[in-house]
Amino acid sequence: MKQRLKRLLSVVALALLALPAWALSLDEAKDSGLVGERNNGYLGIVVDNPGADVRSLVADINRKRKAAYQDSARSAGVDLQVIEARIGQRLQNKAKPGHYIESGNGGWRRK
Repeated sequence: MKQRLKRLLSVVALALLALPAWALSLDEAKDSGLVGERNNGYLGIVVDNPGADVRSLVADINRKRKAAYQDSARSAGVDLQVIEARIGQRLQNKAKPGHYIESGNGGWRRK
């Protein structure tokens, strides 16, 4: 019984260690058409019913982007919205063909 419990705990530990390998990457999400670059420098979800992994990925990246944008705005002495707009334009310009970008009317289009 004790050995069986040890074996079960080992399998669970290995499975938990492998979870990050199963996580959706930003490139995979963009290549799959799940997310795209918005005009304001943040990621947006393109699909109607995203999975929890997509929502989590977007929230995590947008949280990190906002922190970086706030630092840049403080350093440059400009409003956050100025940085967001500039970086949003750059990210859309750098988007690969086939990836989604937000259009001027708030919809999505493939680049």
